[in-house]
Amino acid sequence: MFEIRTDLAVEEKESFPGKGREVNGVSLREWRKAFSKIKLTEVTILDEQGARAMGKPKGTYVTMEAKALTKGDEDYHKEVSAELAIQLKKMVKDLKKQKKLPDKKDIHVLAVGLGNPSVTPDSLGPKVLGNLLVNRNMDEGEDAVLSGIVPGVMAQTGMETAEILKGIIHETEPDMVIAIDALAARSIRRLGTTIQLTNTGIHPGSGVGNHRHSLTMESLGIPVLAIGVPTVVGAAAIVHDTIAALTGTLASHMETEEMGNFLDHLNADEQYQLICELLEPEFGTLYVTPPDIDQTVKRLSYTISEGIHMAFYPHFNVS
Repeated sequence: MFEIRTDLAVEEKESFPGKGREVNGVSLREWRKAFSKIKLTEVTILDEQGARAMGKPKGTYVTMEAKALTKGDEDYHKEVSAELAIQLKKMVKDLKKQKKLPDKKDIHVLAVGLGNPSVTPDSLGPKVLGNLLVNRNMDEGEDAVLSGIVPGVMAQTGMETAEILKGIIHETEPDMVIAIDALAARSIRRLGTTIQLTNTGIHPGSGVGNHRHSLTMESLGIPVLAIGVPTVVGAAAIVHDTIAALTGTLASHMETEEMGNFLDHLNADEQYQLICELLEPEFGTLYVTPPDIDQTVKRLSYTISEGIHMAFYPHFNVS
């Protein structure tokens, strides 16, 4: 079975056949609040069977899809920030119920901006950290204590992100980590318009930077929530998405009818294998990002940072 790279659980779920796309060990819930343009999808991987089928660890993945995120509508971005805050607070509440977090108001949150600030599609995490109002060095009676770090990438530091974070966690003793990262998607339409929030942390192979070590409760010793936005899509996936239109066009012309019929009779695995054989020797494993990704990342960095503020600072008044 071919596998098109995606970090989004909702896209992994969509890849399964059938109208309901049922997967044993996986539950799906979709909803849209009244008068809201934000579509929410919650994929919960319940057991090891579901984890094997999805290729992702057990846990909850909440996806917020908002097409207008690519535009500079400030009110719309505030609505998305508020919804992100609500989902963050819900996950924190669940962690407290599970006794994975202390049941107190002033929890200490370590925000981690993953990625390379010098590479625009991979700069979301560092940009979010640049917008955060950290208060660990203050005493203002806020609900939570927030500190932050941009650990950089191994080429810059010579150290694994997990190594850096273990040292920081040992010294500062936070209660939980929120990691922000740029992701890879399978579909072009989700670039810059989708936010994924999960309680499973960060795993090897995820993110634009392809982390080599996991950032999870098992590896760091404290709960890890992860916020990600897809900023790149594989070139092979783009070609695969357009194969139906291509085969139809080829088959409709006498000169190319034979080629169109040939492609049309290939199954999905064979089509994708052919695409890779044609593309990768010439271009390698190529990823594509939108031309306005710098503005998209800048806008989303404010949207996400405001969502974190609303979730943990009471003066933002999000219920």
